[in-house]
Amino acid sequence: MRPTLRQLQYLVAIAETGKFGDAAKRVNVSQPSLSAQIAEMEAHLGTILIERGRHGAFMTPLGEEAVRRARLILRDVEDLKAVVRSGGASLAGRIRLGVLPTIGPYLLPAVTRHLHAKYPDFRLSVREERTIDLEAHLHDGQLDTVISTIEDHSDTDHVPLFEENLWVCAAPDDELAQAAGDVRLADLKGRSLLALGYGHRFNLIIQQLAEAAGAHVSSEYQGTSLDAIRQMAEMGAGVAVFPSLYALTEARRDPDLVVRKIDDPMARREISLIWRQTSPLADRLQKLADELRAAAVSVLVGRTSRSA
Repeated sequence: MRPTLRQLQYLVAIAETGKFGDAAKRVNVSQPSLSAQIAEMEAHLGTILIERGRHGAFMTPLGEEAVRRARLILRDVEDLKAVVRSGGASLAGRIRLGVLPTIGPYLLPAVTRHLHAKYPDFRLSVREERTIDLEAHLHDGQLDTVISTIEDHSDTDHVPLFEENLWVCAAPDDELAQAAGDVRLADLKGRSLLALGYGHRFNLIIQQLAEAAGAHVSSEYQGTSLDAIRQMAEMGAGVAVFPSLYALTEARRDPDLVVRKIDDPMARREISLIWRQTSPLADRLQKLADELRAAAVSVLVGRTSRSA
């Protein structure tokens, strides 16, 4: 008897939750049933895939390899189902979308509501992740497509969505906040720029800007979110660098927030909708890209006087 798709699904659930009980809840079966299926699979394969202990379930080295391959198999099955269910480029069914945390909260709420109203049979399942995690989960099949920077994703197809300029924010008494107009790189010389934690592509862009401007990236603080970086900047801990979606959205929400655009070709990034080259969803993703692009334009076209 070969391992079944259900058994592979159970194995992946255990790997992702670290506990048999939590895995059982995720796949909607009883824990005894899940445990029995895993034991049957291990017996058939003639090896132990999971180390069971008081503190959880841990994959053995062979178990890790089995999980990696199981994800690929399950991904191919989902692709097969997508081909059968889809009659072409119409948006229907479920698409699992990964998105950078510097984009998701400022682009997706409105477009998600719009899509669900316009396409009643379509559901967008969204997960925010760091760049490195988006890359891994796109290729292991946990995500169907991602909104990210194409430079960080190999063996993929993509459609450009929009280009973002970069903006700065500083403490209210800082000259960067008191002046008007665009900021030149020379204005950032000697400054400490605040960045996100490890694994974000945005950090590399900030590092490149710092090197070109004669500034440096702060080694004393790494934010967990753009909001956290903004708070530190407003307290005088350094200069925050924001992408357009965040800067313009927050400037409209908070009239007291001053953000100024960096006037330099380096101070921009291109955002794309990206998917695997083998994906059968390409036609639908092209249509999804059109909707996302239109939503981005509605955010990016506005610009308030205090954000100039």
